[in-house]
Amino acid sequence: MIRLVLLADFSETYPTELLHGILTYSKGREPWVVSRMPASFRVENGLKGVVEWAKLWKADAIIGQFDVSDDVGMFAQNGVVAVALDFIKRFENVPNITADYVYQGRQAADFLIGKGFRNFAFYGYKSAVWSSERMQGFIDQLISHGHRPPHLLAQNMETNIWCLDIDTVVEWLSSLPKPIAIFACDDTHANVVLEACRLLKLKVPSEIAVLGVDNDEITCNLTDPQLSSISLDIRGAGYNTARYIDSVLHGEKSSGNDIIVDFLDIVERQSTNILMTENRHILKILSFLHQHYAENLPVSRLIEMVPMSRRLLENTFKEETGTTIHQYIMEIRFERMKQMLVSTDIPVADLAIATGLSDVKNVARIFRKRVGVTPLEYRQHHGIRHK
Repeated sequence: MIRLVLLADFSETYPTELLHGILTYSKGREPWVVSRMPASFRVENGLKGVVEWAKLWKADAIIGQFDVSDDVGMFAQNGVVAVALDFIKRFENVPNITADYVYQGRQAADFLIGKGFRNFAFYGYKSAVWSSERMQGFIDQLISHGHRPPHLLAQNMETNIWCLDIDTVVEWLSSLPKPIAIFACDDTHANVVLEACRLLKLKVPSEIAVLGVDNDEITCNLTDPQLSSISLDIRGAGYNTARYIDSVLHGEKSSGNDIIVDFLDIVERQSTNILMTENRHILKILSFLHQHYAENLPVSRLIEMVPMSRRLLENTFKEETGTTIHQYIMEIRFERMKQMLVSTDIPVADLAIATGLSDVKNVARIFRKRVGVTPLEYRQHHGIRHK
């Protein structure tokens, strides 16, 4: 039996996703027992207290959020395998569960640039490696595409990392040019931005588009509007961490490299679900399409909304978006279907109807042609997320 301590902030789903990966690894192998230790225990008792408790509980390994001043070598001295969660910095004497955060920032920039925005901002922490590197990748990619550096709001990390200063965010948002796209260092920060937008009565996404990281399903779907987010293979990292710990405990490996949390994709929801344009008539049409995509949407219905002829509307729409109205509607519907395949277990035929894809018999074939896999294959690959 392998006894594992998981020292983390359980107000977020990240450690739970890691545990899902560990559980997947343990199936068919020797049993694992996990003790969930809240981050407050380390704050109150120091690292020495954590080590003493691990010894008392006869722990074989620990995965933990450690402070920059913590001597994590104490675990090896007491026969406990240690793996660090990225919290403030990466450690050099134990493996870290980490990621290519710069790459994630670059992906965020490309995604938001593709939405047609010209103003950008970043909201995160000053010192945490996962925030600062995401910010740097975001800045670098914007500049490489000829855009100005983003407006920045980087706050100090408090002991209670979930407790963020919304008044400062409200003041900051008020000062930003509009429309603007904001990349937040994680879903918690993005959620605060959306709350500040609500207080200021700012329209999301037409005035402010918001993108987070971690794709925390509860946070993303409880926000209003629902939050777009970068999806990471946290479960896969949990699986690989368990495999590493198992190999060390059985003498197959004495030390290891960092465990990498892979980038999966960007899950788009309502907070970015628009293509920005300076043409107010096309913007009105786009906003309407994103809200009513599942309905019957003939061009004649759209003409009633703007002072444009059918021909002028169709030509202007293609000039502004690079695609036809029909193609744009289909793109929205298939993107929504992809989201629901991952986040629900609704049958494919019912999803087709719910997203306005009325050709139920052919939806799997069309989906495969557009995405490269069938709807069921897409659900299996993106919904389970383990190796």
